[in-house]
Amino acid sequence: MLLIPAIDLKDGHCVRLVQGDMDQSTTFGEEPALVAQRWLDEGARRLHLVDLNGAFAGKPKNLTAIKSILKEVDGEIPVQLGGGIRDLDTIEQYIDAGIRYVIIGTAAVKNPGFLRDACSAFGGHIIVGIDAKDGKVATDGWAKVSNVEAIDLAKKFEDYGVESIIYTDIGRDGMLSGINVDATVRLAQAVEIPIIASGGLKDIHDIEQLVAVADEGIEGVICGKAIYTGGLDFASAQDRADELTDAA
Repeated sequence: MLLIPAIDLKDGHCVRLVQGDMDQSTTFGEEPALVAQRWLDEGARRLHLVDLNGAFAGKPKNLTAIKSILKEVDGEIPVQLGGGIRDLDTIEQYIDAGIRYVIIGTAAVKNPGFLRDACSAFGGHIIVGIDAKDGKVATDGWAKVSNVEAIDLAKKFEDYGVESIIYTDIGRDGMLSGINVDATVRLAQAVEIPIIASGGLKDIHDIEQLVAVADEGIEGVICGKAIYTGGLDFASAQDRADELTDAA
């Protein structure tokens, strides 16, 4: 089970939002590269970056911060990135810069042809982010909730050849209310590709619950607010996840 620290970037700083609201942000680091180094030092095996300005603008907005993180990581672990990725040129730019996995969210829903082309051109590098509320897909930085079922969309994207799916319950994100394990498991059971859980991670109990159902196809979990506010000690949590996995 991969525990993946999230570094959300807004105006060049590391922040956390409440339910995706840009007006409810708390800054946790003025220098994102130092935040990345912290998680490397604590044993992270992958990093999750989000260009929040990019997600709302529809194009990259935090390139300087992203490049500083990549320089700090220097290829030691994979880095995945989402936010504002709407064309193949942007994907190529990020992969050439050192991003291992590019996360496509809103554009995958609005323009499935783009996602299909991305999977064809950059096989093995494309992750889809499915953000949902009550099982319905949300887009545009969570500003709009559609009538599309998350499971139906996941099945379609699996056919396109995406590497994995990040499933975020936006009703829980930033709320420290606990991962929606049941919904995550239902999605994982519906497809063959790995699922990464996201949204609401609170404490070690969530990690233990996810490890217990990892065999359903859950590869990892995005760790956000809990590891910044102290509710979850990242290094200890990864050790616990490894311990439980080895014992299974």
